[in-house]
Amino acid sequence: MIPTLHDLMPELVVAPILIPLITAALILLRGEATSHRRSQAVLGLIGAAVNLIVAIALVRWTRGDGISPSDGVFLAANWQAPFGIVLVADPLSTAMVLLTAIIALCALVYSLAVWHRAGVHFHALIQIQIMGLNGAFLTGDLFNLFVFFEVMLAASYGLLLHGSGRERVGAGLHYIAVNLIASSLFLIGVAIVYGAVGTLNMADIAQKLALLQPEERNLMRAGSGILAVAFLIKAAMWPLGFWLLPAYSAASAPVAGLFAIMTKVGLYAVLRLWMLAFPAQADVEPLFGATWLIWGGLATMAVGTLGLFGSMRLVRTACWTVVVSSGTTLTAFGLGSVALTTAAIFYIMSSALAASALMLIIESVERSRTALAEMPVTDDDTSDPFPAFYDMPEWQAQFERVNLDDDEEALVGRPLPRSLVFLGLGFIACALAAAGLPPLSGFVAKVMMMEAVLKPGSLAAATATVPVSAWLFVILLVVSGLATMIGLTRIGVHVLWAPQGRPAPRLSVFEGIPVMILLAISLVLVLRATPVVDQARATANWLYEPQRYIDAVLKARPRPSPSGAPFGLEPDPTDPARAAPPPPGADPTTVQVEEASKP
Repeated sequence: MIPTLHDLMPELVVAPILIPLITAALILLRGEATSHRRSQAVLGLIGAAVNLIVAIALVRWTRGDGISPSDGVFLAANWQAPFGIVLVADPLSTAMVLLTAIIALCALVYSLAVWHRAGVHFHALIQIQIMGLNGAFLTGDLFNLFVFFEVMLAASYGLLLHGSGRERVGAGLHYIAVNLIASSLFLIGVAIVYGAVGTLNMADIAQKLALLQPEERNLMRAGSGILAVAFLIKAAMWPLGFWLLPAYSAASAPVAGLFAIMTKVGLYAVLRLWMLAFPAQADVEPLFGATWLIWGGLATMAVGTLGLFGSMRLVRTACWTVVVSSGTTLTAFGLGSVALTTAAIFYIMSSALAASALMLIIESVERSRTALAEMPVTDDDTSDPFPAFYDMPEWQAQFERVNLDDDEEALVGRPLPRSLVFLGLGFIACALAAAGLPPLSGFVAKVMMMEAVLKPGSLAAATATVPVSAWLFVILLVVSGLATMIGLTRIGVHVLWAPQGRPAPRLSVFEGIPVMILLAISLVLVLRATPVVDQARATANWLYEPQRYIDAVLKARPRPSPSGAPFGLEPDPTDPARAAPPPPGADPTTVQVEEASKP
């Protein structure tokens, strides 16, 4: 009998953590020899593909209004919450797991062209990175959120240094130092919250906040503020995001493409804990800290926009688009409404796909100025075994058949190689997606945000007029999109169309397919906007009704043991303290006397 999706829940919730963990172990068992690179790549692709299938299954299971306690909550130690490790698959966490699976698989495919041969342990680090990301999205308590953050960061340290070089080492040391500071703040904040509330389970924290004494509430505010600083460092909010540009600029193309989801982890942590601890409908301190999110997000958007206007390198321009997207999302969260949060969730998906596609295509776009032979490769065989879009002899034969004028110039123009056509069209599509222009999904997300902001009474303040911060948000939305298009177009023309006499870059199919997949998904988000927006709205409603999350976690029951009792609580006839309960209808006193009289 084939098990259904219902039969696999809630055990399927732990699969996005176990699959990359097991895959990484199998890859490491293959050893470091270059002869094993092909088998390591196959194992990595299989693991990433299975992870994507599981993520799709989880999204299908949690779509709609939420989860039930018996289905979406996995008690890892089979202890009832708030004790033990809890994993929660709700609409928001499963959507982020799916987004991670898509981007990770595309980055892994891109690396097969050359980058996975530029150092050791690349595929194992990718799998550990996926495990950390999935665990951070699925965990239900703060301490394990810290653990998965550290797993994710430890893998990212190695991935950032992959390929070596002075620039990567310098950026890597800077990146490690900043994240160690953020991790220290994270741990301090967790300790303060535990001292104030007495628990680290996020659902239990939300339930106990209303019972805190004034001095405990002050301690909770301090702990939440320190946690917010740690999360906002990872979300790259200005002025805490100064680490992002040197790190993302120095990373190899597939690593930078995977890093596009990293800032979303910080945004997710802010939204998750904030909506549980300080919901809009709370009697005490609703939306605590919203002002900091709004103005910090606006400042991030403004700085990112200036960076887009001033940047003269393509990779740094792409990094500034990531900064702008973080500021946009933080401002939307801070303004606080179901409609705006719906648009922000849709925008997170769109901006992550666009940023990843842009990071992947940049290396190919700039290849005409940097010889591929300069790329660090550790294999003895440096020949390209993969087919290419562009074949130079074929193009030269075609060019020789073109009629020439007296000055030996082509009468009908020079034919464009296939690789250059693909890069030109792909780069334009990436620029449109990053700028939020039609026909890709970023435009839909920005229109939704502007509609939610400009509708009077729709924000958390519920005023008759639109507040100043909301008007600034709309202005920066438009200006940042314009700056993104100007910055990318200016540098794209300089790199793609201005050079003369340079050979067209050679492009492997492994480098083209991931970019096409990411852009195609962005287009699907537009074509299927209605069901996707409906699901985003259901997710926002779920976030704004935290009691449903609290009930789902705290009412989840451990699985019974074969004896029928809860796990770990089976009656032991040799232990009077854990003796079996009296039969129905029996006098407990009589039963106790009989048990005591037994030898």
